[in-house]
Amino acid sequence: MNKAEVLNLLNQVKKSKISPQEALSLIKAPHIEDLGYAKIDYHRQLRQGVCEIIFGENKTYQQLKNIISSMVSKNFKNIIITRISLQTAKFLKFFFDLTYSPQARIAIVAKTKKTKKVGNIVIASGGTSDIPICEEAAITAETLGNKVYRLYDVGVAGIHRLLSNQKILQNARVIIAVAGMEGALPSVIGGIVDCPIIAVPTSIGYGANFNGLSALLCMLNSCSSGISVVNIDNGFGAGYIANRINKMESIK
Repeated sequence: MNKAEVLNLLNQVKKSKISPQEALSLIKAPHIEDLGYAKIDYHRQLRQGVCEIIFGENKTYQQLKNIISSMVSKNFKNIIITRISLQTAKFLKFFFDLTYSPQARIAIVAKTKKTKKVGNIVIASGGTSDIPICEEAAITAETLGNKVYRLYDVGVAGIHRLLSNQKILQNARVIIAVAGMEGALPSVIGGIVDCPIIAVPTSIGYGANFNGLSALLCMLNSCSSGISVVNIDNGFGAGYIANRINKMESIK
């Protein structure tokens, strides 16, 4: 049950169409479905405004199919499945209205055709190789109802590329800065903007990059204020947090 359904229920009580006891019994109805290998939380949308997200990696075709089927049966829309292969997406497409990005490895089931998008999230990448993680963040944020501007390949190795886009950066409500190598991009952006920054270290880089560890440590040690850091290659996490920040009324 989502917030709109609860409000509708309360309006029906107000208009005496159903009794308070009937409404209470509907709200108290079991909100977790146990499939044995997964426990689906149907009240997450009511608590957090977004339905449960499915992490697809290492789940079998049948597990994913059953989890998605249960959510679709409850009329959930914009169901996000992260980290799935093209083969898995092709299998699921036989059963669901599914869109898939092979670059971001993210799928959306029962996508709302006209989702109202608000605010302004800018996603900046250090290099072209970081784009798959950027796209995971971008698609997540767009699906959750945010306007997203992509600003790719503006890393510090050619800092003029970044500085020539200051107007775009200054108009953002929140910026997701995605970079591998030494991970310096969020620190530089942090020195020229006044909005929150979400730093995403990626596993892109040569040997001493340690699969993203060097970028992670660099971002955690940033001297710029207002920067938060998510895990290595966690584009989804960045897009989800940016969605929450972007929709806060107190932000510009």
